[in-house]
Amino acid sequence: MKIAIVEDDINMRKSLEISFEDFKEFEINTFKSATDALKKLDDTYDLIITDINMPKMDGIEFIKELNGKYEVIIMTGNATLGRAIESIHLGVKDFLLKPFDIDTLVEAIKREDKIQKVQKSAKKTTKKTNTGFLGNSKALEGALNIADKACKTDASILLLGQSGVGKEVFANYIHKNSPRAKKPFVAINMAAIPDNLIESELFGFEKGAFTDATEAKAGQFEIANGGTLFLDEIGEMPIGVQAKLLRALQEKEVRRLGSSKSIKIDVRIVSATNANLSDKIKEGEFREDLYYRLNTIPLNIPPLKDRKDEIMQIAEATLEQNCQKYDFEQKTFSDEAKDQLLAYSWPGNIRELISVVERATILSDGNTIAADSLHLESRGL
Repeated sequence: MKIAIVEDDINMRKSLEISFEDFKEFEINTFKSATDALKKLDDTYDLIITDINMPKMDGIEFIKELNGKYEVIIMTGNATLGRAIESIHLGVKDFLLKPFDIDTLVEAIKREDKIQKVQKSAKKTTKKTNTGFLGNSKALEGALNIADKACKTDASILLLGQSGVGKEVFANYIHKNSPRAKKPFVAINMAAIPDNLIESELFGFEKGAFTDATEAKAGQFEIANGGTLFLDEIGEMPIGVQAKLLRALQEKEVRRLGSSKSIKIDVRIVSATNANLSDKIKEGEFREDLYYRLNTIPLNIPPLKDRKDEIMQIAEATLEQNCQKYDFEQKTFSDEAKDQLLAYSWPGNIRELISVVERATILSDGNTIAADSLHLESRGL
């Protein structure tokens, strides 16, 4: 633990320097004034210990200048109760009255060290689990490991998996953990757009390009420029548009409908499908050259039935969110309901599970969700 001690009294400062020589687990640096400390403090410090009554800039002003960046312990010989309360309001962790023995100060430091270690551990766990995913399992971890490696590059990624497994969540995760994170993330579902509109949706159009084009419109490629374009249900893209998509990816430029001018684009492509593209290639419904362009890194997302560890994690997280959303008292699942949730095959995957839990949250009586509130029997359990 690296600690800065700010003390204007040279005798006190030297005494602390000598005393801390016996505590090798702490790296101690002392400063004669708050202004001196402010010039030299950096992100490597874990804790600040400061006197309150100091010339030029006192401890309270010093803490305000720190602006919550560091944890602080105050030591003072003659602070008023009002000053003590003010320091607490500023987030000071401990308040030691002089004179004190070194053991008292060390105990205060160790308490803070323990708190920081717990917080750092919690942050690591949160960083690992707070990824947009409601659960975690060994199967999911394997897919995330591939995503973590891929997201640092600009390689095209093809997300494969059944409907409802969380392909868009993965696409979002890849974008947010890539160098493009501060640029746009644009998602477009090929299956949701009529065939005759896909080209104009992707590439944009100029005013007058067709009957209803009363004004120019940028396409999704332009909107996503610098960021990530997620092409969901890529297997549903019409074969004619596929050729234009391939050209856009090869040339790194697009041309709006009705325009003779090309626009340079810098977009990372993540696409997804639950279709078998190999079969579509054989049937002449998908271009093989486009497939290889999109499939630099294939990422298979396992179905929920192969991620059993996540079922109750997702169900309970969804239940908690729904109770907050609808302003219900927190509900729980009965043991029988848990057994049914774990036994069901979840053909609709995470999307189906979330839907089932939301319905049960709304329709169940009382604060315990019984098995019959899930209505899984009608789904073939």
